[in-house]
Amino acid sequence: MATFDQGNGRSGWSSDVATVTLSLDGVVTGWSEGARRLLGHRASEVVGRAATDLLLGEGVPGAAGLSLTGSQEWRGTAALRHRDGHRVETALHAQPSLGGDGTAHSYVVALSPGPDRSMVEWAFDQASIALSTHSVPSGTWRRNATAESGEWGAGGEGGARSAGVGGGDGQVMRQAGRRVALDAGCEPHAPAPADEGFLQCVRRVAEERAPMRYECLAPEPACAPGAAVPRGSTHHRAWVIELWPVRDPATGEVVGVGTAAFDSSDQHAARQRLALLQEAGTSIGTTLNVTRTAQELADLAVPRLADFVSVDLLDSVLRGDEPVPGPVDAAVVLRRVAHQSATEGEGVPEAAIDLGGVDTYPPFSPPARCLADGKPVLSGAGDPDFAAWVAGHETRTARVAEYGFHSVMATPLRARGITLGVAVFARISGSPPFEPDDLILVEELAGRAAVGVDNARRYTRERTNALTLQRSLLPRDLPKQAAVEVAYRYLPAGTGAGVGGDWFDVVPLSGTRVALVVGDVVGHGIHASATMGRLRTAVRTLADVDLPPDELLTHLDDLVTHLSTDEEDIAPDQPYLVSGEIGATCLYAVYDPVSRVCTFASAGHVPPVVLLPDGTARVVELTPGPLLGVGGLPFECTELELPEGSLLAFCTDGLVEGRDRDVGLGLDRLCECLAGPVASLETTCDTILKALLPKSPSDDVALLLARTRALHADQVAAWSLPSDPSIVADARAQTTRQLTAWGLEEAAFVTELVVSELVTNAIRYGAVPIGLRLIRDRTLICEVSDASNTAPHLRRARTYDEGGRGLHMVAQLTQGWGTRQSPLGKTIWAEQSLPAG
Repeated sequence: MATFDQGNGRSGWSSDVATVTLSLDGVVTGWSEGARRLLGHRASEVVGRAATDLLLGEGVPGAAGLSLTGSQEWRGTAALRHRDGHRVETALHAQPSLGGDGTAHSYVVALSPGPDRSMVEWAFDQASIALSTHSVPSGTWRRNATAESGEWGAGGEGGARSAGVGGGDGQVMRQAGRRVALDAGCEPHAPAPADEGFLQCVRRVAEERAPMRYECLAPEPACAPGAAVPRGSTHHRAWVIELWPVRDPATGEVVGVGTAAFDSSDQHAARQRLALLQEAGTSIGTTLNVTRTAQELADLAVPRLADFVSVDLLDSVLRGDEPVPGPVDAAVVLRRVAHQSATEGEGVPEAAIDLGGVDTYPPFSPPARCLADGKPVLSGAGDPDFAAWVAGHETRTARVAEYGFHSVMATPLRARGITLGVAVFARISGSPPFEPDDLILVEELAGRAAVGVDNARRYTRERTNALTLQRSLLPRDLPKQAAVEVAYRYLPAGTGAGVGGDWFDVVPLSGTRVALVVGDVVGHGIHASATMGRLRTAVRTLADVDLPPDELLTHLDDLVTHLSTDEEDIAPDQPYLVSGEIGATCLYAVYDPVSRVCTFASAGHVPPVVLLPDGTARVVELTPGPLLGVGGLPFECTELELPEGSLLAFCTDGLVEGRDRDVGLGLDRLCECLAGPVASLETTCDTILKALLPKSPSDDVALLLARTRALHADQVAAWSLPSDPSIVADARAQTTRQLTAWGLEEAAFVTELVVSELVTNAIRYGAVPIGLRLIRDRTLICEVSDASNTAPHLRRARTYDEGGRGLHMVAQLTQGWGTRQSPLGKTIWAEQSLPAG
């Protein structure tokens, strides 16, 4: 097969053209291998014969348009006869072979199958897209004028421009007109290693004999000398190269590979925009945190859309308040909450405002204009307002000069009709300016981010309200009492779950006793907090009645049942109320420092842990009852005598239960923490929380520690009295002697009156055994007990009544009085302040 190559590949014969040489009188004198493959005749069969014998049909060469006179080349078409007799349409290109005298002595005729190949050659050379061919046997490339000129690789304007192939892969096409070998290193002009992907694709097309597509990105022109270099240039031109095998029509053998390059930058940019928006739906607003949501917007846009992004919000948004509806007018004061940069190095060096800093945007600045209009604004170095804005801030002026900010987009963050802040997108030296189409993209991104910010703002407001409600319902300062030393901790759940219904309380009871309470309402939010407040109030009310723990939980269970029934009747059009069943747990314990006995009753709550003075820590074994609101099952009491100095730990399940452990394992770890040496109860609380709590607790945690105290024998005096009215005088005398021994002579008169009234009532209305007990602690307590369950009640005597004034007198002379029931009867008590000093 003859080859005619002028070196540039743009003119002459290609390697697949068949050639025939003719004498001046039209006799075949030479026959190439290509001619044999085209027409099937062997050289021995045609050399020496007239060329007209190969023509199909009547006529002479002149009649077929063949003129071989003179020294001019000639082009035309003819129908030739194949060796097997079928017709072969052929394009002819004849050129004279000249002697030294300038006259023709023979002709060289190029034959190519099909219609006029000149039109194909012209179309190839003049195509507006980059075309090239690769010859497999010789390893040479040929490319058309568009590929040769390089306009397609330099970013030529117009819709007809081809794909830009800058960088490494572009060298493949730029060297297509030269003899480039596919095996790197075997030719002086071999492509760079970055071209290997394209070259492998060419090899595969030739080997697999199937078309393929090669896609690649070419970065924009390099940054100007001295300009700041972004971390990763994402402003690319995209191109697609179609490759297909070229076969010999006669044999079907693959003799080359054809390529065509197309500019797909617009399509690539559109796909990138869609991908960015799709990713925004999953990466922005992942948390209910205002600052984090704003940072997610900045992280997503850099460097895929901009080289620098800042997000500023109104202060009211950060507080969770409701901003003023509509656009923001006049000079805008905003707080920087997030920014991100594509510049190499640590931090965000382009930022003129630090995180948390406040900036005022003048009305003519792009951020203020977009806030006033409610639409994104495109500005840049050519905008006078942009120049005035930059010049009005010294730090901003320096940053713009240093990094070459030349294109800026500002878009408001608006959601549900309110303006939350503004996001600014900027590009620095080395990056192309923003285009109007980019405004559509940033408006959509800002809209999605604004919804996330507003959701976080609303959550912040609701969480703040719920925490305020919850803190108002929990005890601020525990009451003073002598039975136990207490310390506590309460931690709301993380931002994902919101506030819950965990609670605790310490309630002083009569006889220096104290009630220790801890509970948990199922669920989170204001509804759980409100329910917790109801239950805590009910427990305090029932504790004032001095009910035993099991009876108190029974009454509390009835209350929860009534609350659940009431909420089932809530109308659907009242969304501010929450209907449904209420679930709650509660642990109620009463400790008596005189007997050192602690009585427990549980309604499905986590059992407490006790640390004895000898260092032994164990879980208190209780008989747990059902959750509050279940009803139908009794609650049982468990009594435990505790040495003085024992430490009780009450908690909710948020402390001991988690995804990685069950309640049993959590209680074991709590025992281990209590058994370690500690300096104080406050330190012990911190140690327990540090050891047991995960980094982001998913539930509220309430922890209450109580170290027991005991009243010694010198603080308590008790007597057993017979049911005889004459014993009242003796009881008063014994009381006076005991008060004198305690140095409380000043309280003797009032105490004698109280003892006289209470003992008389016990003898008259009660039953034996009758007991009298005096307790000296923070106050002076007088208790009279009997075996009767009939409780007295205070009433006002009429003018002429002879009795009925005793309890009224006791109530007037003491700080308080009351009655508590016991399994053996009742106890009536009265409490009075100790004398001064």
